[in-house]
Amino acid sequence: MRVDRDRIVGELFFWLRPDFVLRCLRRFQELEGFDRAIALASSAFTAMLPLAILFGTLVPGGNAENAAESVIKRYGLTAEGAQAVRDAFAPPQGVSTSLGIFGGLLLLIAALSFARAVQRLIERAWGLKALSLRNTRNAALWIPGLAAYGILTGLFSAESGKGLVHVVVLVASGVLGVGFLLWTGRLLSARRISSSDLLPFAILVAAGLAIYGVVSDVWIPRLFNTYAARYGVIGATFAIISALFGAMFVVVVMTAIGREITEELARLRRGERPPPDAVRREWDALIADARVRRDDARARYEAWKAERRARKTAKHAGADVGGSPGVPPGASAGEEEPNPDPQAADRFSA
Repeated sequence: MRVDRDRIVGELFFWLRPDFVLRCLRRFQELEGFDRAIALASSAFTAMLPLAILFGTLVPGGNAENAAESVIKRYGLTAEGAQAVRDAFAPPQGVSTSLGIFGGLLLLIAALSFARAVQRLIERAWGLKALSLRNTRNAALWIPGLAAYGILTGLFSAESGKGLVHVVVLVASGVLGVGFLLWTGRLLSARRISSSDLLPFAILVAAGLAIYGVVSDVWIPRLFNTYAARYGVIGATFAIISALFGAMFVVVVMTAIGREITEELARLRRGERPPPDAVRREWDALIADARVRRDDARARYEAWKAERRARKTAKHAGADVGGSPGVPPGASAGEEEPNPDPQAADRFSA
């Protein structure tokens, strides 16, 4: 089977053309990406941390440290980082972990707040009318689905091995993630978005979170240990929020790109694909503009250097014109100063 390299390069040029990249950036800006990621991270923290503690206490044979040990094992934390996570997740000794009516109500409100934050992201990306509280039933259904997805993902991670088993686990995790995101988009949009339109979003978000999970294994342990050494238990909280912000930022970015891919695929189905020469003209215009900007920046730099040299030269020339000590300005060092009183000179000679 021969690979058509020209076709692959052409497709890459098509999907990475300047017009498409700029539309993705505009979509991210319309979503208020950074603010949206912060809102999602804060909602996830207030909802998922209590849920994790509660789940650790409700599992048969479990205790309040189950969630903490899962985080420690997931990122390989040691020393201050591991102890800070245990202190952050485990309740103090002598404090009951039973859930009262008021506590359960607050936990439900926090979980629904996170669900509505995800709902607003989907509605904003697809330009849908906001349902807000009118979609509470679907948001309430999404919460146990999120919990089930987290449990299955944890089981897959625990069973991860080497070789064929590792590949099977990765494929299963990927399929599970795409399926969960498709279900999330359908449910939280009140089924106003078709599964085919949600597929690019689901694939990109699942792939982005998988890549983020691999990258986070490198810097999150260091983040936990550093913050815990500096701030103690509150340092673990800072590290968790930072990790959640990174994950939610990936979600928002991939949502914006997935939405633009959906629109681009719709244009292609309508036969609105731009001709290859148009794509080439976009790249040529971008390269030409980059060269003009580079030449302009280089000219400005050279002009700045010339102006700086001229100022230095003028400064040194002014110092030379100032003359030697004892010589008035405007007179050379070899000339004698004229005597303003000739009679005084004659008296002196007499």
